[in-house]
Amino acid sequence: MHPDVEEILEDAHRRAEAAERNLDRVEVRSFLNSVEERREDGLQPVIAEVKPTSPTSDGVASHDPVEAAKAMERGGAAAISVLTEPERFGGSLDLLRDVRNEVDLPVLRKDFVVDRRQMYEVECDLLLLIAAFVDDLQSLVDEAMEAGFEPLVEVHTEEELDMALKTDARVVGVNNRDLTRLEVDLGVGERLLPEVPGDRVAVAESGVDDAADVRRLASAGADAFLVGTSIMRCDDVEGKTRELVEADV
Repeated sequence: MHPDVEEILEDAHRRAEAAERNLDRVEVRSFLNSVEERREDGLQPVIAEVKPTSPTSDGVASHDPVEAAKAMERGGAAAISVLTEPERFGGSLDLLRDVRNEVDLPVLRKDFVVDRRQMYEVECDLLLLIAAFVDDLQSLVDEAMEAGFEPLVEVHTEEELDMALKTDARVVGVNNRDLTRLEVDLGVGERLLPEVPGDRVAVAESGVDDAADVRRLASAGADAFLVGTSIMRCDDVEGKTRELVEADV
């Protein structure tokens, strides 16, 4: 495993120990409805990500995160993803709260959630659960859904996809990035996305740079696209989001 990922997971477990329970249940904004609305309008459902920085990008994004999120919403995004991992991604729970207060879209908490205690820290609509890093995926998915969250279960291998499909998660993300080496290969999505059943929303994650990538992954079976770096590094956040949303597939 990449050293950065090992350290991030160690930090995640430490943060879980210190997690404060701030809520018991959430009233979510429906991501599934948002996806369906985009489809009915002939648009591509894009989860646009507010990413201040990351181990795989250079430097810190120049955009104000909240203003970027509002621009993504104007550009037609179906949802907003917010990094809450603080050390290597520059995120925070406060950032998620600020973004969610300023947009009307569903908001995904993107973090390394490894313990049930982390679920109750902050109100969000979707909750990322990475199959490779969760000990008991079934129980976390069940508890997340009981609390009102929409879990997005992320996978990178056939084995992880099998794990995800044994749960009741309605949203399955196929990450084209190998988190053990931090390398991106869109071929992963082309291989795994067709295996996601039609009653689940299949989300292509990582490596989506332009409309051609949207078309490529849509043809493999992607129902939605999680895009961060290519939007955040663009001067025109709204325009870049719209370019992906309006990709002709």
